[in-house]
Amino acid sequence: MYRRVNVIDPYEGSLEQGLDDMDDRDSIYLDTISVASEAINRRSLTLSRQTIYHSAEDLYEENGALEEEDDVDAATPTPINIPPVVAKGNNVTKYREASEKNDEVSALLIKQKQTITYSQWKARTWRRFQDGERTVDFVLSYQGDDPDPGNAEKREAFERNLMSEGLELEVEKNQRIHFVKIHAPREVLCRFCEILKMRMPIKRIEGSEDIIQDEFHLLDEMKSFFGKPFEFVKLDPALFPERNKELRAEFSREKSYLFDTDRPDFFTTDVRIAVVHFILERQRFGHDSDASVGIEKLLSDGVYTNAYPLHDGDLKTPESQRFLLMNEWASVKQWIRHQPLDHIRDYFGARIALYFAWLGFYTHMLIPAAIVGLLCFLYGLATLFSNQISEDICQAGKSIIMCPQCDAKCDYWYLSETCIYSRFAHLIDNNVTVFFACFMSIWAVVYLEFWKRYSAKIIHRWGLTGFCHQAEHARPQYLARLQSTKKKKFNVVTQTLEPSVPFWKKKFPMYLVSFSVIFLFIFLAVAAVFGVIIYRMSTTTTRNLYGNTDSMSYKIMVTPVTAALLNLIVITAMNYVYDYLAVFLTNLEYRRTQTEYDESLTLKIYLFQFVNYYSSIFYIAFLKGKFVGYPAKYNRIFKLRQEECSPGGCLMELCIQLVIIMVGKQALNAALEMAVPFLIKTYNTIRNKFVQTTEEEDGDKLICCSQWTEDYKLLAWSSRGLFDDYLEMIIQYGFITIFVVAFPLAPLFALINNVFEMRLDAKKFLKFYRRPVPKRVKDIGVWYNIMHILVRIAVVSSAFIIAFSSNFIPRLVYMASVNPDKTDVGYLNHTLAYFNTSDFQEGTAPLQTNFANVTMCRYQEYRNPPWDGRPYKRPLIYWHILAARLAFLVVFQNVVGAVQMLVAWAVPDEPRHLRERIKREEYLTREIIIEQERLKQAEGRKTPIVATVPNGGVKPEDTGQPRHRERRNSTEST
Repeated sequence: MYRRVNVIDPYEGSLEQGLDDMDDRDSIYLDTISVASEAINRRSLTLSRQTIYHSAEDLYEENGALEEEDDVDAATPTPINIPPVVAKGNNVTKYREASEKNDEVSALLIKQKQTITYSQWKARTWRRFQDGERTVDFVLSYQGDDPDPGNAEKREAFERNLMSEGLELEVEKNQRIHFVKIHAPREVLCRFCEILKMRMPIKRIEGSEDIIQDEFHLLDEMKSFFGKPFEFVKLDPALFPERNKELRAEFSREKSYLFDTDRPDFFTTDVRIAVVHFILERQRFGHDSDASVGIEKLLSDGVYTNAYPLHDGDLKTPESQRFLLMNEWASVKQWIRHQPLDHIRDYFGARIALYFAWLGFYTHMLIPAAIVGLLCFLYGLATLFSNQISEDICQAGKSIIMCPQCDAKCDYWYLSETCIYSRFAHLIDNNVTVFFACFMSIWAVVYLEFWKRYSAKIIHRWGLTGFCHQAEHARPQYLARLQSTKKKKFNVVTQTLEPSVPFWKKKFPMYLVSFSVIFLFIFLAVAAVFGVIIYRMSTTTTRNLYGNTDSMSYKIMVTPVTAALLNLIVITAMNYVYDYLAVFLTNLEYRRTQTEYDESLTLKIYLFQFVNYYSSIFYIAFLKGKFVGYPAKYNRIFKLRQEECSPGGCLMELCIQLVIIMVGKQALNAALEMAVPFLIKTYNTIRNKFVQTTEEEDGDKLICCSQWTEDYKLLAWSSRGLFDDYLEMIIQYGFITIFVVAFPLAPLFALINNVFEMRLDAKKFLKFYRRPVPKRVKDIGVWYNIMHILVRIAVVSSAFIIAFSSNFIPRLVYMASVNPDKTDVGYLNHTLAYFNTSDFQEGTAPLQTNFANVTMCRYQEYRNPPWDGRPYKRPLIYWHILAARLAFLVVFQNVVGAVQMLVAWAVPDEPRHLRERIKREEYLTREIIIEQERLKQAEGRKTPIVATVPNGGVKPEDTGQPRHRERRNSTEST
């Protein structure tokens, strides 16, 4: 039933020998192709002619020899597996002339009433077996000159086992890279769809179109009314028509009456690919080794070079779905339009489609956040020259002498030198900062709740509502490691016996090693940040770094920028090392399913990335300038003074750090995401065309004469293909929630980045990568839990930043209890303490100074002046401000937390109409099953269904109704 067909190059040897050995029929045939294919090189066609030649030969043998007296004009046109041919003149005359010359191929071409187009020929051969009927669902490739005989034995055993599963194979050996084409027949698809518990569309029945009657919903009507001006952002219905509502049920061969399996498009391409890949992952190729199972092991051992499904065409074929998605979805010109999620799901599978659905939803939700952030920034810009603190620094600061920023080498300086810095700080630290922090905290919860509702509708539309990762089959690597384990346990979900892993003997030691190494690298990341902090401290003592300038604004701006750039370099370098280590550690753990494996790996890498990216920002937000001390007694680290915040606060420096790390990282990733795949693809193309098979011969070119050769030069799709994309977006989400108070324009920058990120990711997947294997998922996995935790952290972070890093609370206390006018006039002077220069510690006073007779200098602290009875001690106002800050923390977190809980309670995870639809579909499905079973039973009573057998038992006879094949031979009692 199942054949392995070898397509072998009949013209082995050099090119010149192949040209000399061609008979007349080959020569005429190639000439015909050369005329029809305008830009195709004859030399290249000679190397790739075998595929086309065998197709023409098969067709010729099927049709039989042509007789001269055939009525050419009356002949029914038959599709031919050849390139387009333009027949001119009298076809009958040309046919007879060709027949007299014994030119069967030319006669066969001329006999056709209509010449086929190039697209018709391509549709027949580009993605099909040699018979032109069976589609290629998966492709394996290997080197034709592989010198290792062991690899050939493994390939033969593996392919033999694949055929025993029912798959049909065809091996093509006409180039230096050999390809194994795999086709899954209908019987295999039915069997494994049942094993994988796929929910497939059932037959259309009366009433299924109107599962839920349309009702009047005020919210939907409002959305429709206000959405009319934005019709231009919707998809073109001619290109992406709306899908019909379909009932779905878990596929079962016993209930085959529910499914129209004979329909050509019943088993879609993504289903066919998923089934074949499932078989490839679990097929053995050896007997002795426990690990001799699965295509992944064969790829890692070099037995096969690649294993991949095929794109449905190239980027120049208008009939292909790939061409449509490339032009209408992946193009940056379509940035404002919605995404065709259903078509993306059909092409890439649910996992990738859900990523783009989440990215699109997240980008749309950024629009209100970006607008509010922009308004807050514009408010700060409008009040830039009416800010009392900045005016005091710029005007009164000309006469205020500040204490040196470092020991001995630094001089006194005027407060007015930070005038420009203080004005920029007002852009982010103003009266609306608290409002923006509250808004973003509530926005984060609303976004998560609405995403759950939105994703529930999408998942239901794709037939994945009941899917659970616990129902997944075990990973082949997991089963291979436990091959020798004798202890088994019964899996109540999959109803199978699986190896049992002792927790304390095997799992716990691996977890201990894994997380120990993780915390070690987290410590190294913190140490790297500490090193950057030491660099920042040391630069304040190095006058040469800043040249001869004494501008404090220059010093304040240069140090944060250089430190942030240094931190970005350290972050990027450590990411590459840790990424490799996280994969190695996760492989040591006993993770049963692929979902568990991915979530464990995700958690490891994100935990490290969280510390790596955010630790320096946390330092500036919560630690810098908080424990400095005062000039007579500074707190030191390695004999270096700690950094101080400027009189305008540390928020401006925090903003600089955020801009460089967040925007710089996104720009770098965007460049790498497009440049690296392009360069690798270009390299693969050059290598595949010009690589030499031996040192003596000229290298054979890998000629792209089919979809599998075209896709071979593309980048291989990794099992972690979406991980980096998710990680980039979640890191961005942390920036715009945890630290958004310090950078109100962060949502706007994120919005602009994501608009292009979405289209560039789509273009990258379609153009540079092979088609990924479709995966079923019901949500975005552990990433949602990470975002949920980030929302909680964001509330606490915003409260602490406002309370301890901004001037909001001290200014309120000053206006409420210090200034009788209830204004902030004089607030700056109130925050600066006095210091007697005679109280400097030995060796810390300026060695050289441009100031004469300085007896008093100012520093930013709440401390008693030197003439007080308790000099340099904390005054009462300091404790009042501290109490106000702590009270603000409690109030802010409780109020915002209560609003978040209210939003989460008020917004259900599933819309009401969706719940009603699910119930209605389940009811209709049950009614169909009951009715069909009743009809089946009634038919059985009319027809004899049992026959007496010699042993006195009874045997079921075939009544024409489908039965499960494993039960056909079972006995039944009457």
